[in-house]
Amino acid sequence: MIHSTANVSTEAKIGAGTSVWNEAQIRERAVVGRDCVIGKGVYLDQDVVVGDRCKIQNRASLFRGLTVEDGVYIGPHVSFTNDLYPRAVDVDGSLKTDDDWEAIPTLVREGASIGTGAIILPGLTIGRWAMVAAGAVVTRDVPDQALMIGIPARLAGYACKCGRTLERDGDAYRCPACDATFQFESARASAP
Repeated sequence: MIHSTANVSTEAKIGAGTSVWNEAQIRERAVVGRDCVIGKGVYLDQDVVVGDRCKIQNRASLFRGLTVEDGVYIGPHVSFTNDLYPRAVDVDGSLKTDDDWEAIPTLVREGASIGTGAIILPGLTIGRWAMVAAGAVVTRDVPDQALMIGIPARLAGYACKCGRTLERDGDAYRCPACDATFQFESARASAP
């Protein structure tokens, strides 16, 4: 289903069962997998790749260089940046063009969740099943299942695949909701 007010390039590929809601824009060569929800006013830049069963909420901005794996949640107003040295003009004052910069790749791994209004700087990897809190500014790679909060985002714990915060249980972490247990290599170095 593609809403009549959505602007989807004829060069974009949209998977079966995906819904694209009003005022969304999906640019040239963007690829969106199967059974996704692309919310109102979402912007998918050229060459962005989104996996299957992803939910991208209203007004999120996904700029070129971004790859999103399967099952990722991206909250409203999330912004993925792609330029380490942003300028509108060159040193001679002329307006920069697409040829004047290179998009820095960013990867969001399977099952990760990015909270409302988070900002993800370019060139990073968000780990599998990680949870980035609302309003966080991510400035470095995020380990698998990490719970990242703050500005700049810091490791505050770990998240279960079900989404709940894990509790420390000796050398492991346990989910109080589903009773799953996990061990993390990154937790050995610095436990929250």
